[in-house]
Amino acid sequence: MQRAPHHRSRSRSSALAAVLGVGALTASLLGSGAVASAKPYPEPPATTLSLPSPPGGENVRVLVFHASATEESPTVDAGIAAIESIGLTGPAAGRFKTEATDDGAVFTDAARLGKYNAVVFLTGGGDVLDPEQEAGLESYLEAGGGFLGVHDAARTEPYSDWFTGLIGARPAGAASSVQRAVVEVGDRRHPATASLPLQWKRPDKWFNWATNPSGSVHTVARVKESSYQPAAGANGWDHPVSWCRDYDGGRSFYTAMGGTVDSFAETDFRDHLRGALAWTTRLSRADCKATINANYTAERVTQPNQPGQNDQIGEPHGLVAAPDGKVLYIGRGGADSSKPVVTDWNNPDIGKGRGEIHVYDPKTRKAALAGALTVFGNKGGGDELIKNEEGLLGIELDPDFMTNGWVYLHYTPHARINRDTHMAERYVSRFTLDRAADKLDLSSEKVLLKWPVQIHSCCHSGGGMSWDSKGNLYIATGDNNSSGFSGGYSGNNPQPAFKGVSFADARRTAGNTNNLNGKILRIHPEDDGTYTLPSGNLFTGEEPDEGGGKTRGEIYVMGVRNPARIYVDKSTDILYAGWVGPDAGSPSTTWGPAKYDTFAAITQAGNHGWPYCMGNKQPYRDRALPDPGKPLGWYDCNAPKNESPNNDGLVNLPPVTANTIWYSPQGGGPDFPRDAKGVPSYKLEEQKLLLPWLKGGGQATMNGPVYRYDAAVESAAKWPAYWDGKWFVGDFYDGDQPRHAVLTDPKTVGKGGIPVHAESLKKIVPVGADGIRNLMDWKFAPDGSLYVLDYGRGFFTSDSKSALWRVAYKGGEPTPSADRLARKAAR
Repeated sequence: MQRAPHHRSRSRSSALAAVLGVGALTASLLGSGAVASAKPYPEPPATTLSLPSPPGGENVRVLVFHASATEESPTVDAGIAAIESIGLTGPAAGRFKTEATDDGAVFTDAARLGKYNAVVFLTGGGDVLDPEQEAGLESYLEAGGGFLGVHDAARTEPYSDWFTGLIGARPAGAASSVQRAVVEVGDRRHPATASLPLQWKRPDKWFNWATNPSGSVHTVARVKESSYQPAAGANGWDHPVSWCRDYDGGRSFYTAMGGTVDSFAETDFRDHLRGALAWTTRLSRADCKATINANYTAERVTQPNQPGQNDQIGEPHGLVAAPDGKVLYIGRGGADSSKPVVTDWNNPDIGKGRGEIHVYDPKTRKAALAGALTVFGNKGGGDELIKNEEGLLGIELDPDFMTNGWVYLHYTPHARINRDTHMAERYVSRFTLDRAADKLDLSSEKVLLKWPVQIHSCCHSGGGMSWDSKGNLYIATGDNNSSGFSGGYSGNNPQPAFKGVSFADARRTAGNTNNLNGKILRIHPEDDGTYTLPSGNLFTGEEPDEGGGKTRGEIYVMGVRNPARIYVDKSTDILYAGWVGPDAGSPSTTWGPAKYDTFAAITQAGNHGWPYCMGNKQPYRDRALPDPGKPLGWYDCNAPKNESPNNDGLVNLPPVTANTIWYSPQGGGPDFPRDAKGVPSYKLEEQKLLLPWLKGGGQATMNGPVYRYDAAVESAAKWPAYWDGKWFVGDFYDGDQPRHAVLTDPKTVGKGGIPVHAESLKKIVPVGADGIRNLMDWKFAPDGSLYVLDYGRGFFTSDSKSALWRVAYKGGEPTPSADRLARKAAR
């Protein structure tokens, strides 16, 4: 290593001291927070510095610049030694030479500056470059140079907007004391983070940011504030700690870590710096664009319906993308708002609606009505004994759709309702689509599966469907029992009934091993329109327990309330599901948890709790008879019993599996201290929120896909590889509710492990009046773009805001371009 003498440029610091005085100088150099509004120096002047483009070459060199306007930090020597060691070790294709200096004149020496592939700032706070030197650094970036800033570099050049942009953010005050914290490593692809633990536990000094850079930079890691005691001005759950972006022609990487001497001796931290240097020196390519909001476009692709027609879209309820890129999407059954709604059960047209199937062709950018089913599901609004959410609820395409044109629809046929008993049948049927004409042949129907549902009470009908890699079809069936007769807590009131059928006791349905409602079913459709049962479901249907005949073999998951959207990741065959909870706005020390909307990553058949337990196995209270307003004991989540008088299944149920995500009006992942029997206190003042990145209120989960990047797909619109393996979770509403991409830990997924990382999608899948306010479904298309259904601004109808949207990426390929890599061997 060559280390230049400590020549410091004093002219700019001396001038600044003369203008501001010693006290102001100290404040500016030590970084009290935001950049001052009045700048004593202009932006760097234009320079005629002539540099090679890109700077540096195959003989890779790194310049470590460590000037400081105050006493040099003890981390400087440790940092220089670490970077030198990084450059001399590891595979030969990734090695480089290191030089260090504190002399800013290097940035006006074109011959010298032009030989460095990257510049590292181990600087302290304050002004360390005069205007000409800063202009030289700017020219270096413009020519394609690389920059790596470490910790205190964020306090350097505090009056320069350009340098603020180079770093990405400025500290809000001093860093915290040295504390051990958890760093959530969200980018599993960037060379700076690919080898790091998902949850990286390490000590450091932690900055807060005057302005959170998320969305304007690509964040590769965040620090978890609940794992340490942040200084004043904490940023909350979204607290970036390392990030990068292409900046002003070059590449900029910044890490706020490295605030202690010991940091530079850590193997993982050195690996972090090694990867950052690999990208900034052009030894490797990396994507530093993937989470920058401006790199995405959200476009509405359907137009408002013509008056009195649903020519573009019905009441949005689900979508699926075909292998040829066409998007098929369904309307549940609510009619145009100008059409009459029949709610009189004496009328033969009670609740009659049209379940519509539309096809959008991205090549012609046109939407067409492919067909419509006559469904029960158009009763309009009102209370739970008037409105209805049945209708056309789900759509899937056969794995061989491009050959056979088979479309599977999950719906409630109007012809099968009983107006006397208020019962109906739910169908899963196969139809054939004429792919050339985009028309559904209604006469081709093959009914695979049907089962009874009560339609006296609304809501929560479920409907989603998805395939696994083995050709098994998963079917989400809702539990349309009311929680209004249990105060919004567990739907376990056995008394209300219509014509002998209870409509407020979810133990009759979701908690019943012999009932297909409130479940996720798994069947294997056969070519002749029948189905077989795959092994590994929750029951075989032939259990001898308790006398036999008390289970259904189609059940894969029981204990779910309204799994409207499900998704199976064919790479892993993990099932992802979300369901809506009951209506209680806050927990009760008498009855149990508040309404929890729930997401679960499901790796095997199981019982997910409703109506006995919610969240991470938080139990409800049983009810006494003849007075269900009186509580009995708490349910045992490890050995639940269905002792409802309305149960015709097993009394002894499978143990409850904890869920992955749950949220209430108070926030995400509510948890409480528990007594010796494991019963939570349910006291708000004792509540701890395990998932601070989400909140509820008016809430309705809308589970999304797991993105899988396909390098073979040639599409400028496809989302980048950064998102590969991330699970998209959202909510119908767009306030504080989730619209995030999350990472789960493979070691705990399916076992109740909560996500280890989350990031907001609200600027990419835009919220607001002119955005996608009411998210109803979202799926990735074969070209890697994301299609999203916006329900609209009314209920039980379609309106001018009901629309299909497409969210496309426009950020381009990783950088540097392949022809600008420093060494061919590194390609």
